[in-house]
Amino acid sequence: MSDLFPDSVHLFDLPLRRDVHDEVIWSYAKQHGFDIITTDGDDYPPLARRFGPPPKVILLESWRYPSNVAVELIRRNAIRIAEFAANKNGLLILRT
Repeated sequence: MSDLFPDSVHLFDLPLRRDVHDEVIWSYAKQHGFDIITTDGDDYPPLARRFGPPPKVILLESWRYPSNVAVELIRRNAIRIAEFAANKNGLLILRT
């Protein structure tokens, strides 16, 4: 996906522990200008509602499919994601 989102990184490529709390990820993303793509519908939407952007949150809802399907979902919605980045909303939900 680096062709569409060249500055994107995976969480595990960041200098954070793998068992870090969602609030720490949120804070890191905010401090470093990242948005968050997640399947964690329990924690990140409430954070987005409570604190607002940045960071913005893209939720892949109903995560019961392989990673290649997630990649295709993100690619298929690249224009929506770009438009979302430019608007004031803090949460975008993508469904298969």
